[in-house]
Amino acid sequence: MAQLQLIKQSSGILIPATPETSDLLQSKINLGAVLVADFKQVRNPAFHRRFFALLNLGFEYWEPTGGAISSNERKLVTGYARFLASYGGNEGALLDAAEQYLERIADKRTGSISACKSFDAYRAWVTIESGHYDAIQLPDGTLRKHPRSIAFANMDETEFQQLYKAALDVLWRWILSGTFSSQRDAENAAAQLMSFAG
Repeated sequence: MAQLQLIKQSSGILIPATPETSDLLQSKINLGAVLVADFKQVRNPAFHRRFFALLNLGFEYWEPTGGAISSNERKLVTGYARFLASYGGNEGALLDAAEQYLERIADKRTGSISACKSFDAYRAWVTIESGHYDAIQLPDGTLRKHPRSIAFANMDETEFQQLYKAALDVLWRWILSGTFSSQRDAENAAAQLMSFAG
């Protein structure tokens, strides 16, 4: 049977918390039927939605950069162009030529592949950067960070609040600080996104 989500009313009566639960109770359970259940109090679903609103805000403001040329390669090539310019060449022309060379190398490396934004990969990255991961050793001896599940059944409210704060710090450091004047402003923008979605 499906998992039911119920809310306790002041009179001690349990009522459906979601439309899915309501539909299931009306369509699959006969009037007067006795149900047996193991009850568990779940995290605050509003805070869960707030977390995803924050993730969505960061995803909207994130633009992938970099690509097939590493920052070290770029520094090396442009440094060499500046070095040549110090011997009497036109620095602007040499830097332009260096950029064209780097673009040609990038095109060869990527072929027809284009970078795209993936929310799942982004969410995993935020979770890992927030310190919420397991280190898994692969058969070749390398370690890979694997994000832990944030499902209601796998994380209590306190742990989820810690993840939220760490994720806000990560998003602030890498994405949101370039657009918003404070973390509070970023959270307010995420709350506005959440109200538009609801």
